[in-house]
Amino acid sequence: MSTFLKPLSAVFGAGVTLRHAAYRHGWLKTRRLHRPVISVGNLSVGGTGKTPLVILIAKTLLASGHRPCILTRGYRRRRGKRLIVLEPGAGRRADPREVGDEPALLARALPDVAIIVCRNRFRAGLLAERRFQPTVYLLDDGFQHLALARDLDIVLLDVTRPPSDLALLPAGRAREPFRALRRAHWVILTRAEVGEAAEWQARIQALHPCPRVLRCSTTLAGLVEAGSGRLEPQANLRSKKVAAFCGVGNSAAFFADLRLWGFEVAAESIFRDHHVYSRRDLKRLSALAQLAGSDAFLTTEKDLMNLPADWKAPLPLYACCIGMEIEEKMEFEPALRAALEAARRAN
Repeated sequence: MSTFLKPLSAVFGAGVTLRHAAYRHGWLKTRRLHRPVISVGNLSVGGTGKTPLVILIAKTLLASGHRPCILTRGYRRRRGKRLIVLEPGAGRRADPREVGDEPALLARALPDVAIIVCRNRFRAGLLAERRFQPTVYLLDDGFQHLALARDLDIVLLDVTRPPSDLALLPAGRAREPFRALRRAHWVILTRAEVGEAAEWQARIQALHPCPRVLRCSTTLAGLVEAGSGRLEPQANLRSKKVAAFCGVGNSAAFFADLRLWGFEVAAESIFRDHHVYSRRDLKRLSALAQLAGSDAFLTTEKDLMNLPADWKAPLPLYACCIGMEIEEKMEFEPALRAALEAARRAN
């Protein structure tokens, strides 16, 4: 940790401690909705796989007969204080500039799920109860959202991240210290297929032996051609050189995954998380792809949301549909149902 940043991290940590104390003593209020709340979050800023996990949980709940509703803030959207309702419906599309890139991606991946975008998740939940009668809420990026009570707190940890990431902001990437995992009911270790999951599991259980610890792998669920939206056979692209670019929380992991999945990455371009691409960015990407002799562009679905809708890419443009696979699948689904049943009885 940088000597210069240590005092700033100490100040940030003091603020985190004070905020938690305010909720614990009732100086700030935690309010409860009338249906169970499942929170999916992490300790760090971005890059652990929250969105694919929210999609996986939502699909699991739908298959079990539940009516989930997603409550999300919609990070870096226009008019961020505005409440936006994305009603369920086939072919639903959401403008990522208005709702945020992750809610727009969720809207496309989960057409049967109501999504409400609002900073005040309690207000959003009350509206959802009146309009959609959900049986369960999914609180996206909710571990630090202490204003809303939750019945199942799921925290993701990327096992490929270096220990320095556990330092508090701004020295590291952590929004809370590692000991905050004592509040978690479940911890899911992501990218377990390439990282040291056993070491992280031992460290978590030494801190707090109560949470259920699961492991999951990042998978390539498919490739989407940007212009038509059609699925592209993965083999067609593996025989070509690709210029890969992304603006996600863990760009290094995305490029490593591409190579693990067999793609020949001729060029890489990294942008900040949630980056909205400008015409200048697109010219730079085109020049880089041409210089590298690339045959196609390859990016993430989230980045696709942040590209200008009228961009006519000089090369075929594809997005990776990234999914998650729980290693303990036979344990995961019954445990999810049991947690909801326990919440229902308690409420």
